[in-house]
Formats: sequence, structure tokens, C-alpha cells
Amino acid sequence: MNNADFSAASGAKSLWQRLNPLQAFSLADALLLAALALLLVAFKAMVRLKLGLTGHSMFLLVLVFLLARGLVPHRGAVLYCGLMAGLLAMVMGVGKGGPLILLKMALPALTMEMALLLLPMAAWTLWQAVLVALAGMLAWLLKGVLGLWLAGAESDVILLQIGWKLLGGGLFSVLAALLVPGVMRKLAHHGLVTASNNKSEPVEENQKETGL
Repeated sequence: MNNADFSAASGAKSLWQRLNPLQAFSLADALLLAALALLLVAFKAMVRLKLGLTGHSMFLLVLVFLLARGLVPHRGAVLYCGLMAGLLAMVMGVGKGGPLILLKMALPALTMEMALLLLPMAAWTLWQAVLVALAGMLAWLLKGVLGLWLAGAESDVILLQIGWKLLGGGLFSVLAALLVPGVMRKLAHHGLVTASNNKSEPVEENQKETGL
């Protein structure tokens, strides 16, 4: 009986370790993701972009989240970075909405994390990066529309804001997504990230190294 209980507990622990994405993170990975989250929040605190176009915050979000996945190629990296950024922003008082700033960071991160299950090479492949960025933008748009609806805004105002947010958020999200694969390839070229992170081109890289 005791042996059966011990086996069941060991099996449950093993299953939890396989399902828990945080088990894949080393201490260096966790520190790197925390540093990216801090960089995102610090940049938002120091630089107040007055562009007159909504959605410019998605540029930093998409850029940092896709870089997080590229530098830490494990499931849950983007969500961990988003939660850390939201908590830091809430504690430091960065942005609008008070505690809702956590939702503003975490919701796009969660949506991008789900999209990365289908498009795992988004940090290295241009079209995958754009699709994952647009998925995060749609979550950001949903959060904004929900806030307007809860505030009692009229339907005309909500539709107008949806149009502006789609235009601005989509533009800045795509711009950020276009930068990430090039940045990752530059980092790999200079040896700052391991070539094994880019699993889409192992044969080509091996041929270049061997001269074939």
C-alpha cells in the first residue's frame, strides 16, 4: 500500500514536471526574461511617445516578447516575461489603469504564447513572427474594447476606436515583428545565441561550416 502511494505520488510529480513550462527554465533563462521585462517597463517609463496614433505601445510589447521567445526557446517564456512586466509596471506605477496594467501585459503575452504552439519558429521566421504579433495585437484590441464597453461608451465610439486601434496596433505590431528575425540572425552570427536555437536551418549552417 505504501509502495503504491509512493508510485502514484512519483507519477504525479513527474507529470507535473513535464506539463509545467517553468521547469524548462534555468536560472540564467529566468534572469534573462526578467531583464527583458524590466527593460520593457523602464523604456515605457522613460520614453513617452506622443505620436498621435494609438497602438504604439504594441511595438515594444511585440519586440520584447518575440525576443524573449528567441533568446529563451522554451514554452512559457513569453507568458513569464509578460507577467513579470505587468507586475513590475503595477509596482512602479507605469502606465494607466492601475492593477489592470497587469492584464494589459499578460493578455497579449498569453495570446502570443498560444500562437507560438502552432508557430514555434516565430522569432526566426518572418511570416510566423507577423502572425504571432497580430495575435497579440488582437488580444490587446479586445482588452481596449472591453474597457470602453465597461465604461459605457456608445457603439459608434467603440467602432471608431476599433478602427483606430486596428490601424495603429497592427502597424506597430508588424513593424516590430519584421525586426525580430533579423536581430536573432545577427545575434546567432556573432555567437551570442546558440545556433541550435534556430532549428529551421541546421543543415544549411552545417554545410557552410564544412564548406559543402
